[in-house]
Amino acid sequence: MVRLPAVAGSFYPSNAAELSAQIREYATPQKGTTTSSVKACLVPHAGLMYSGHVAGAVFSSIRIPKKVVILGVRHRPPGSPAAIISNGAWRTPLGDAEIDHELAEKLRVACPRLKEDAVAHSQEHSLEVEIPFLQVLNPDFRFVPIALGTAHFETLVNVGEAIGAVLAAERQEILLVASSDLNHYEDDATTRVKDRKAIEQLLSMDALGLYDTCRNEDISMCGLGPAVAMLTALHILKASESDRRRCEKLTTLMRDLRWTSASCRHVHRSHYLRRILRERLRTIEERVAELLREPTPKAWPGLASPE
Repeated sequence: MVRLPAVAGSFYPSNAAELSAQIREYATPQKGTTTSSVKACLVPHAGLMYSGHVAGAVFSSIRIPKKVVILGVRHRPPGSPAAIISNGAWRTPLGDAEIDHELAEKLRVACPRLKEDAVAHSQEHSLEVEIPFLQVLNPDFRFVPIALGTAHFETLVNVGEAIGAVLAAERQEILLVASSDLNHYEDDATTRVKDRKAIEQLLSMDALGLYDTCRNEDISMCGLGPAVAMLTALHILKASESDRRRCEKLTTLMRDLRWTSASCRHVHRSHYLRRILRERLRTIEERVAELLREPTPKAWPGLASPE
């Protein structure tokens, strides 16, 4: 199945040459800047003339891997609360962007809330406007589109936890893109104050804090759902990385422990060397015990129930 463009000619140019030129203009990195490998990013999705400079600045500052998961918001009513497309391609004036079927299937298995739903994506612009940037910056990329039409916190956390678990298990680098504008339809001064409050929660990686702030402060951040899911996934990835590093440290220490123990048994004549090895053995044993006492991170700030 090929999903045809819904907003070409309105949100961005329908002419391939014109679109490519605009993307390259917006995504030209500043002099002296280098690209970084990141786990996730948040980019706007208004018309290219409004949001292209910001989206281009973000995408041009990071390395675009071959696999991308895009979390968009479902602006229009029809469709599932959490909609995924796991087969086919999305067409833009720049060509077809292939869906990563294998990764999509893993996400569907990990999160039963994700429903196969092409209708929810058919007229949605929040994901579509990001595709040309990815096509220009990495023509070989494949992606998984997810549209979230729910503002229910528990559902958003559930989706984010599943995404985080799947991405943590993958050996290949995967970029998680959350598509969202910030405050809408208010004067500049008010919008800057509200945007700053939302950005503070994003920088704190506080999913619940962002959710509550937008609700309590009446911040019309349309991609609140994708942002909450993204932050949740990042906490899962952080916990997984922490566990991996601890396992690597334990493996190294246990190897040292076995070598030192064997050395102690085979050193007979040098009392000084035996004493040094025994001291080293005690140090290793203390470090192993210390690592084993470290709690495994189960919950992270911002993942508590809103109740």
